[in-house]
Amino acid sequence: MLTNFFLPGLLMGLTAGLSPGPLLTLVISETLIHGRKNGIKVALAPLFTDIPIIAITVFIFIQLKEMNTVLGFISIAGGLFLAYLGYENLKVKESQFQIKPAKDQSLKKAIITNALSPHPYIFWLSVGGSFLVKGNVSECSFFLLGFYLLLIGSKIAVAFITDKSKTLLKSRYFIYLIRALGLVLLVFAMILIKGGVDYL
Repeated sequence: MLTNFFLPGLLMGLTAGLSPGPLLTLVISETLIHGRKNGIKVALAPLFTDIPIIAITVFIFIQLKEMNTVLGFISIAGGLFLAYLGYENLKVKESQFQIKPAKDQSLKKAIITNALSPHPYIFWLSVGGSFLVKGNVSECSFFLLGFYLLLIGSKIAVAFITDKSKTLLKSRYFIYLIRALGLVLLVFAMILIKGGVDYL
């Protein structure tokens, strides 16, 4: 259970939390303008936006549970999406973290930003759904716990780092971490694609 669900949840949550994107940008800009507290509020946005997405995903996958061919193609699509994200992480450069602060950002805007981003929908309808359909209630709970623990935890850590040291996010060590997580995503991509082929 821990190896097959909790650990993948942790690693995917960490990768999603630290990958460059609109929500990470908001975390950094809010921290720069209004301080750590506002950055942490923005980091909590996925808790509000993802619940309905997950509910819809679970409903769809319950209907498809016996359709191995469909599940196989969904798993392969999820693997390809992870491969794309991994490739994007490997290309990360310092310039992507040079944030221009925006005015009047808030938790409300963070929720809207995350809700309108295609990534949560694509992730849960492919990658996340592939894990949820394979597990029982406790296994799925462990996956979700691991995912959100580090998705939100890593963004909160970024808010603390930004508040204390604005140069650390531009350091080569942070860039190396992002690229290493890109390699982790590529490994999971191959696992999902293999699982999809097995369904077929």
